Amino acid sequence: MSNNTKDIIFIGKKPLMTYVTAAILQLSILPSITLKARGLSISSAVTVAQIILKRTNTFKLGDIKIDSESLDSLDGKKRNVSTIEIPVNRIEQQVGN
Repeated sequence: MSNNTKDIIFIGKKPLMTYVTAAILQLSILPSITLKARGLSISSAVTVAQIILKRTNTFKLGDIKIDSESLDSLDGKKRNVSTIEIPVNRIEQQVGN
């Protein structure tokens, strides 16, 4: 996957369907995108991916990556925050028999 920012959707606190719509729009012009989230937004990213897969039959998931990042909190302490990357790819259509 390229490092093009258009193929990455960062999941946050907006309504889920906002991210679903953005993902489907990007997948209409790109062969694949990546849903990225961290912390409490991870469950939202998983839900967005599941909505995309269940509502259409034209996408599949790639290899999901999980990790953690060390961030400085407001009180100056280091905190570990979990992250997830979920690749969503368009399924190649097979041409007739």
